[in-house]
Amino acid sequence: MTWASRSEGTGQTSTPEELLGAAHAACFSMAFAKVLGDEGTPPETIQATAAVTFSQGTGITGSHLLVSATVPGLTSERFAELAEQAKQNCPVSVALAGVTVTLEASLA
Repeated sequence: MTWASRSEGTGQTSTPEELLGAAHAACFSMAFAKVLGDEGTPPETIQATAAVTFSQGTGITGSHLLVSATVPGLTSERFAELAEQAKQNCPVSVALAGVTVTLEASLA
């Protein structure tokens, strides 16, 4: 691996930020499924991605979670509250406490 492939990515390599984004999306999905189940409204589907930003000289500067889920019997307002709760308690979000973690969540 070279610094250019590490910091810019290529079609043949994954950057650490891509791997961290995959871990963040998976962790959030599991945390959100638990929160929704505890609420008595288990999800039919959850689709989540996380885009981790990297700035040369600064490092990782943030992670943006983009989530869409099918959850019968849940209002949009409560959905947003529970998604935020999952974001705050997801272990990867906790590990990223030194950077900005944003969330964009919608009912499918």
